[in-house]
Amino acid sequence: MTQDNLPAPGAPDIEIARAATMDPILPLAEKRLGVPPEALVPYGHHKAKVSLDYINKAKGNKKGKLVLVTAVTPTPAGEGKTTTSVGLTDGFNQIGVNAMVCLREPSLGPCFGMKGGAAGGGRAQVIPMEDINLHFNGDFHAITSAHSLLAAMIDNHIYWGNEQDIDPRRVTFRRVVDMNDRSLRNIVIGLGGPANGVPRENGFDITVASEVMAILCLANDIEDLRERLSKIIVARRRDKTPVTAGDIGADGAMAVLLKDALQPNLVQTIEHNPAFIHGGPFANIAHGCNSVMATKTAMSLADVVVTEAGFGADLGAEKFLDIKCRQSGLWPDAVVLVCTVRALKMQGGVAKADLSQPNVAAVEKGSENLKRHISNLKKFGLTPTVAINHFVADTDEEVAAVKKICADLGARAEIAKHWAEGGKGAADLATAVKERLDEGGTSAKFLYADDLPLAKKVETVAKEIYGAAGISLTSAAAANFKEFEKLGYGDLPVCIAKTQYSFSTDPTNLGAPSGHTVEVREARLSAGAGFVVAVCGDIMTMPGLPKKPAALEIGLDKNGQIVGLA
Repeated sequence: MTQDNLPAPGAPDIEIARAATMDPILPLAEKRLGVPPEALVPYGHHKAKVSLDYINKAKGNKKGKLVLVTAVTPTPAGEGKTTTSVGLTDGFNQIGVNAMVCLREPSLGPCFGMKGGAAGGGRAQVIPMEDINLHFNGDFHAITSAHSLLAAMIDNHIYWGNEQDIDPRRVTFRRVVDMNDRSLRNIVIGLGGPANGVPRENGFDITVASEVMAILCLANDIEDLRERLSKIIVARRRDKTPVTAGDIGADGAMAVLLKDALQPNLVQTIEHNPAFIHGGPFANIAHGCNSVMATKTAMSLADVVVTEAGFGADLGAEKFLDIKCRQSGLWPDAVVLVCTVRALKMQGGVAKADLSQPNVAAVEKGSENLKRHISNLKKFGLTPTVAINHFVADTDEEVAAVKKICADLGARAEIAKHWAEGGKGAADLATAVKERLDEGGTSAKFLYADDLPLAKKVETVAKEIYGAAGISLTSAAAANFKEFEKLGYGDLPVCIAKTQYSFSTDPTNLGAPSGHTVEVREARLSAGAGFVVAVCGDIMTMPGLPKKPAALEIGLDKNGQIVGLA
């Protein structure tokens, strides 16, 4: 259902979202999904959580088809992956397919930093946009609190006798906050004398990098959540054996703090199609996917479920497939790869200020990036449908060049105008993806085997996905990998933390670089989440704010309305 009262395309997203008429969430859930009001926990009139009791009863219901939306390597020109996910969902419903979308929750760090919110854009948004981008239903606060509880209990355990014989020099569990704050990356705690604990080095990551976030997004149910929490390795004893959250008795209380957060959040698109927004790990420092519970619940309620994986396909899609799908048993029935003519021109060397000028040669040069992503997805047995997210300055010749490049690789490309036109602007894209779904035939094909050594897994991703000649390990990273394998964690998948702006670890190396070396400086074990993090290059698990953060433009007008939120 379209809304004719919206501001013209080009108006600020917040104005478009604020002008949209929202349906009350309880009747929408019952009418569109068959979810009765008593199965929902309402957060006002337009947001609700689906109760765990209902989710447990819905297990085994009809299984909808899953569409993964990913993208080319991100640039300042914008690709519009979330916008396309929402627009595609509205497009499916325009052509008569009962579809819903599953997205991640925005972090406050990017909202007040550089990236902005994550509710889509133009006429392809999830609403209420302001609530979704700011606090939402409190899930991130619950995750931060559960993580902070564990951090406090570790130091409290050491203070009150240290029954587990924890070596304070080998506490590996860092603290988190949902904000970009570079000053907290490395800190010293416990100063001020014996009453304040044992002095030691520590530091903060952003909440989206927390293992607790990863666990919430990978857990199948409340018992799986608690079991995973108990397995978090927080420190080493003086004999160097690992200490877990379960060893110090923190898992039960953490699960209590996360009980409500585990319930998926139900909202709607501007066109009144249902949307789950749940969990929010970043793909450049974590695994970049919304929760398994939201995805599986959606697949029990809708015929087609559209979900996204963060940043480019080299990070988000690879982790979605090798981590989320490996652990959950899910596998996409179709993949959509989002690109823009603008982004391809920037990958081809055009400055942002010149992107509105026609330049077919730059599109063709920058399309090496697109070709790499298409080829990478084929290594998983998945040929994507390419969505050309349309901008008004795109010329017919530039679009034709992109379509030809895709066709030469056996990938169908469709132009999509959902930003300006909503669902009807994505109807052709939805039709193309439906045809792919009707063909069927996809099955799980992971990039590497479970029994491959951890360093070899990282090397496989680096060579096969990033086009690297190989990897280099610091002595600490090499020792970490060997230790993790000795402890019995060698069969876990790897989660590579690296810049999202390049296939290499150099964010300025655009296009499709090859022959480079991926530098692994650190390895972290996320035993509860079920993966090993390889920290590469200069990537930070606690971002900083830019010189002119978005927070400078955000405020309230004289009527108390939020302004400046993008």
